[in-house]
Amino acid sequence: MLRHNVHLDEHDPEAQVDLRTLVESGITASFFAAYVPPYYAGRGAKDFCYRAIDLIRSETARYPNQLVFATESAGIRDAKQRGKVAIMIGIEGGHAIEDSLDNLRDFYRVGCRYMTLTHVNTNNWCDSSGDAGRHGGLTDFGREVVRTMNDMGMIVDISHVSDDAFYAAIETTKAPLVATHSSCRALCRHPRNMTDDMLRALAKNGGVCMINFFSAFVNDEVAQVVMKAQKRVRAAPTEGGTEELPNDTTDWDEYLKWFNALGCPTAKLEDVVNHILHAAEVAGIDHVGIGSDFDGVPALPDDLQTAAALPRITERLLDRGVAPTDVEKILGQNFLRVFADVERLRQPERSEVRSS
Repeated sequence: MLRHNVHLDEHDPEAQVDLRTLVESGITASFFAAYVPPYYAGRGAKDFCYRAIDLIRSETARYPNQLVFATESAGIRDAKQRGKVAIMIGIEGGHAIEDSLDNLRDFYRVGCRYMTLTHVNTNNWCDSSGDAGRHGGLTDFGREVVRTMNDMGMIVDISHVSDDAFYAAIETTKAPLVATHSSCRALCRHPRNMTDDMLRALAKNGGVCMINFFSAFVNDEVAQVVMKAQKRVRAAPTEGGTEELPNDTTDWDEYLKWFNALGCPTAKLEDVVNHILHAAEVAGIDHVGIGSDFDGVPALPDDLQTAAALPRITERLLDRGVAPTDVEKILGQNFLRVFADVERLRQPERSEVRSS
């Protein structure tokens, strides 16, 4: 919406999610990412994040008959009862806080309920899976970010972080963690995906891995083509690594042209289902969910091109013998449990803010 200056109900041929597909999907709640491109690290990242937050809140308010803004797990259940879609905000890219806990607290105050510790760029306190590591995972300040998020009741998102940063977050957190959009490395060898050991550690922590639909994260043939094309020398350690164009972090149209020119194979809906079932087998059925990454990736599997296709996942899970009660866990009950756990563990006297 920022790139094309369109509203949620206006036709955009690039959009994987809009008002129509949200309603057709049958889902009850979706996080919209206040994504801050790595380009803005040290160049006004906080202000760019507020632009995205303001847009999400204003677009939600624009459609009161279909959408409602939510900041609590109870708000999701309320939306279900009212027949509306709950819209929530997650920050993607820890550089958005500009190394300030006060900024982090203020983002919570305006309604953000998760933050991805980093993006494809290693920031000043967290190493990324898509960039060179500089901190052995998390710095002392990075660990303080995790603890502060715990105290506020803000979900710590470990998608995009390096393996070392993942284990540092596991060691530091007092609350369950969430990988909001990550898949399984055992099936697709992209470094953005989680190893089986990481999945087991996340399960022990009580968290959830929400499967990403990006073709390069669910189909190993696609991943190998993409990673081969991205092998290069980076000019600076803060530039994005395995998911961005060389020296480019903002021009999505150029990224699409670059990706489409690779001639990647086509991923299938079944690839996504395989990742869901693998995560359930390794971590347990209580620790897997749906992450999508709609409008954040250049290629989606066949039969899963927009949010309206989400019911096909339900159909395939049932076809493959998953019990209806377990399908319900995957589709949202697992995340709702974690969200409620994070809320329960918050420390109001230290968070300085309470959710609305």
